[in-house]
Amino acid sequence: MLYGSIEAGGTKFVCAIGDEEMTIKERVSFPTTTPEETMPLVIGFFKQYQADLAGIGIGSFGPIDIHRDSATYGYITSTPKLAWQNFDFIGTMKKEFPIPISWTTDVNAAAYGEYVFGSGKGLSSVVYYTIGTGVGGGALQEGRFIEGFSHPEMGHMLVVPHPKDDFAGSCPFHGNCLEGMAAGPAIEKRLGKKGQEVAEDDSYWEIEASYIAQCAYNTTLMFSPDVIIFGGGVMKQRHMLQNVHDAFAKLVNGYVETPELSKYIVTPALEDNAGTLGCLALAREAVLHS
Repeated sequence: MLYGSIEAGGTKFVCAIGDEEMTIKERVSFPTTTPEETMPLVIGFFKQYQADLAGIGIGSFGPIDIHRDSATYGYITSTPKLAWQNFDFIGTMKKEFPIPISWTTDVNAAAYGEYVFGSGKGLSSVVYYTIGTGVGGGALQEGRFIEGFSHPEMGHMLVVPHPKDDFAGSCPFHGNCLEGMAAGPAIEKRLGKKGQEVAEDDSYWEIEASYIAQCAYNTTLMFSPDVIIFGGGVMKQRHMLQNVHDAFAKLVNGYVETPELSKYIVTPALEDNAGTLGCLALAREAVLHS
């Protein structure tokens, strides 16, 4: 029995096949261009394994429709990627693969991977953020995603501009939201170079850490989770984590007692495998409950 994983990102689709032990057997990636160009490549990859393929887990860029009783369940909806607006993702896959398919956001999939296999393993309440080209968040309580009329858009929480930062924000909707102030494009627009080109001792990282710490502060007071995991390209700057810990401690100012920060605000144990393993685990769950 095999399971399929699709991480449908804004830049690329990462497709993988895993076995019953959740071992990745093969992984490929295709550019995210248009449905007409990308989806035949995705379908062709899984066709090779169709005889043994039991289920597929999909974590997609959004916004997406997650409500099973909705006429547009399984659609990518009002995405800025115009070619993908109102695309029936699940319907397209079901035509070729009439098997259980799990459907969630790309960041939820990564959160689930960390919950099952990584930094959230054995914990009841896990919140995961990716801070990279964009900022997204996913939250789990006892293995269930926290969501209501839609999935969370925690990456667009408003943050207070740092006193030394005069950047207005790069989000066209909100300006100084977390994504507008702290995502990779915001760093590049502000400094004229990518985050990985900025020296570790550059004073800018104090500003970046302040926004991520505000995110952790807001999350702590709203959810009191067991762990907050920060992934994405920006957090690959290994010095960032200590900066965030320091800024977070100042913000909380002793108001609530959290777990030890080295175990409370962390980076993904699975690193770049979180999304793929999360989708495989969700595919397995879909099969078990089908």
